[in-house]
This record gives sequence, structure tokens and C-alpha cells, in this order.
Amino acid sequence: EVQLVESGGGLVQPGGSLRLSCAASGFTFDDYAMSWVRQAPGKGLEWVSAISWNGGSTYYAESMKGRFTISRDNAKNTLYLQMNSLKSEDTAVYYCAKAQSRLRVGVHDYWGQGTQVTVSS
Repeated sequence: EVQLVESGGGLVQPGGSLRLSCAASGFTFDDYAMSWVRQAPGKGLEWVSAISWNGGSTYYAESMKGRFTISRDNAKNTLYLQMNSLKSEDTAVYYCAKAQSRLRVGVHDYWGQGTQVTVSS
């Protein structure tokens, strides 16, 4: 069974940093692109970042560029999101998600349960 487990969320002050992790199992991790998606309170899902199967290509939503860094360690089957210069607007539940296939990298078929990030003074 495919399993994605996020961790690393918590309460942080504006301008602070947080590092999220996603432990993956149940599939060949390095065959798939991965993404981070978030959902702020009362709002819809917002795509945050994506990374290719080998980490060679990364992509970010405009508001995250220069602040967030996505990475992966295929030997550990783990996806990461380094979040710097955090703003109150970044408060959300953050999910990691698996791409369905190499032909449908923009479609995600499995999601983790999410980890809460709260940015507040």
C-alpha cells in the first residue's frame, strides 16, 4: 500500500523557518515526481512546489519562489520542503502528493494526511 506521512509542522513566528518532511513507502519512490500542496483555513487547495523523479528539476508557485526549497533523498524515500521567511499567509495544512505517472505528472493519485503550519506572533 502507498503511504505518505508528513511531519515537521508547528507554530513559528513571522520571518521564521520550518522544514517539512514526507516519508514515502509502498511504491518505487524514485520513479515519480512529487509535489507539496497546501490548504489554508476556509480556502481551497493551492499547489506549492514540485520536484522531478531525480530532483533534477524543481518548480514553485510564484509567491514561494526565493523562500521555499523542495528537495528529495531517494535513498531515504523522503521528500522535503524547506520554508524560510514565513508569512502569516503561509498558515495552512501542507500535504505531500505523488504524481500518478510520468505521463500525468500534474495529476496526483495519493496524498498524505497533512501537517499543520501556523505562522503567528
